[in-house]
Amino acid sequence: MKNIIRLDQYNQSWYSRGRNGFIVLLWWMIQGSLFRFSLHPMYSWRNFLLRLFGARIGKGVQIRASAKFTYPWKVSIGDYSWVGDQVEFYSLDQIDVGEHCVISQHSYLCTGSHRINDPQFSLLTHPIRIHNGAWIASDVFVYPGITIGEMAVAAARSTVTRDIPSNEIHGGSPAVFLKHRFKKEDENQYLKEVTL
Repeated sequence: MKNIIRLDQYNQSWYSRGRNGFIVLLWWMIQGSLFRFSLHPMYSWRNFLLRLFGARIGKGVQIRASAKFTYPWKVSIGDYSWVGDQVEFYSLDQIDVGEHCVISQHSYLCTGSHRINDPQFSLLTHPIRIHNGAWIASDVFVYPGITIGEMAVAAARSTVTRDIPSNEIHGGSPAVFLKHRFKKEDENQYLKEVTL
């Protein structure tokens, strides 16, 4: 088959990283040193560094030192959420994580891809939204543009290519509905308690 992909014509001049090249490089240096080699319990220090570079980080957030953030100014993480070891926030676009969420180890939140049938392989970006109480289990890949609903679960080793509605557990590659996380009466009781 004749090769029609022309990477020499690739152009992302329209794309904004959100900060100038110096700030991007400075962040990558800080992340690879002061952030990466901080001691395990130094959550406040890592949160400070992320906030310093424009991330919106809530109170009580626990982020492991080996987590990676491409552009922290395109990330928000709500109160008391956890981010595990080797989690990658490929934040070419916005990634919003709610409160009391768990993003488990080795998961990859991917907001960028390419047009597969474009000879110039042009860049695509779409935001990811993870609502309150959701759990992204170990080694999950989340596609660009995905929304994970409140109290939803992406089971371990899943590939999430479609939105996961609230209170549903999806698993597999691609992830499909498995069951509800909570019984309806439990969900109603939870909603009543959090709205009091």
